Amino acid sequence: MKFSVQAAKICAQISAPGTQLGDLRKIAKAIKKDHALAMELWDTGTYMPRQLALLIMDPKLLTQPVIDALDKDMQQHTEAEQLQLADWLMANQLTKHKQAIALLQSWRDSPSVLQRRLFWYYQGRLRWTGQVPPDDTEELLTLIEAQIAKEQAAVQWAMNFTAAQIGIFQQEYRQRCIKLGERTGLYKDRKVAKNCTPDYLPEWIAMQVAKLKL
Repeated sequence: MKFSVQAAKICAQISAPGTQLGDLRKIAKAIKKDHALAMELWDTGTYMPRQLALLIMDPKLLTQPVIDALDKDMQQHTEAEQLQLADWLMANQLTKHKQAIALLQSWRDSPSVLQRRLFWYYQGRLRWTGQVPPDDTEELLTLIEAQIAKEQAAVQWAMNFTAAQIGIFQQEYRQRCIKLGERTGLYKDRKVAKNCTPDYLPEWIAMQVAKLKL
């Protein structure tokens, strides 16, 4: 596939050793929004151009078929790269437009692992800042309790994230979320780097409640 001069120049620039995510953000800030260029960069099939593409897409043009195609393309990457690309898609595009948010909210039972992950990650982010949570917490927590143990690892993490945010910011569900973590034992034995937050629900919730004085 032949790329435009602009796309080729950008690819050469960001393919240099040592390119950081901050460098991509600076380039994206200069470009602003350019969906056609974004799709050119995406079609390179390489990781850094695809990350930049996710910063300059037009969220209004991200229909379900387009997202399904992006999702399929992500499967070409390593697991870590897949998760980074999917999470950037959500954070930088899908949360920026009502139509895209509506799609996010429809993915609870999606056959796509990445789309289910993004559904649950979004639910946690809605509660993350301590804003008034949506009124579907009981339903979501019941689903997490029933499904988390048998979910794919990528989705498990996002469900666990949402349970943590519920437990941190909604006191009436705190003990229930702690007991969920104790029962599943998810991430209990995972080593945690110094000054980092553990993913094990009882420790995560206790640490953040104390830190935020909730």
